[in-house]
Amino acid sequence: MKKYKITKETIRTPEGIKLYRIEALINFGNVKKGEKGGFIEKEENLSQEGNAWVSDNAQVFGNAQVFGNAWVSDDAQVFDNAWVFGDARISDNAQVYGNAWVFDYAWVYNNAQVSGNTLVFGNTRVSKQIKLVGGHYFYHTERKEGKIERINTCDYNEHETFAFCPKIEEIDEEKRTGKKIKIRLKEGDIIEGEIVE
Repeated sequence: MKKYKITKETIRTPEGIKLYRIEALINFGNVKKGEKGGFIEKEENLSQEGNAWVSDNAQVFGNAQVFGNAWVSDDAQVFDNAWVFGDARISDNAQVYGNAWVFDYAWVYNNAQVSGNTLVFGNTRVSKQIKLVGGHYFYHTERKEGKIERINTCDYNEHETFAFCPKIEEIDEEKRTGKKIKIRLKEGDIIEGEIVE
C-alpha cells in the first residue's frame, strides 16, 4: 500500500526541473492522511515505506533518495545523488547534494550545505553557514578510521563534532556577488584561504 501520492500541483527549480507536491494517503509517523507535503521530482525520490517524509516547501529531486524515518522540511533541498535516511533531519534552508549521505540521527539545518562524498552521521549537528565538501562527520560514535579531529559545525555550544579527513568551505554572503572564501582545514588549523572570483 502506498503512503503518499503525487499531486498535480507543480513548481520548477531554477534549472527548470518540474517538481510535484505530495499528499499522504494514510496515517504514518507524525503525518496524517490528506496532509500535503513538499515537492519531489519522481516517486524514487521518497520511499513509500517507513516514516520518511518531505514536508512544507522542501524539495527532493534528481537521483536523490529519502527513506527510513528521515524528514526533509521547511525550504530544504536534497538533490543530485544524495541520500538522507535513518532518522536524519534536513531543515530550514539547508542543502544536501552531490554524493553526500546524511543518516543516523544527524541534523543539517539553517543555511548549511553538505556536498561531495561527505558522510554525516551519528548525532552530528551541522548548522553553521559552511559547506562540507568531503570527509566523515560524526558525534559520540566508536567508529575510528584515522586521525580524529574536533571541529565546530554548529552554532550552539552544546554539540561538538568529530571528523576524519574534513574538507570544509565557508559560505560567505559575498558568494552571491560571485566571490567566495575557500578554507581548507588540516588537523584543525586553517592552512589556506583565498578569494575565488
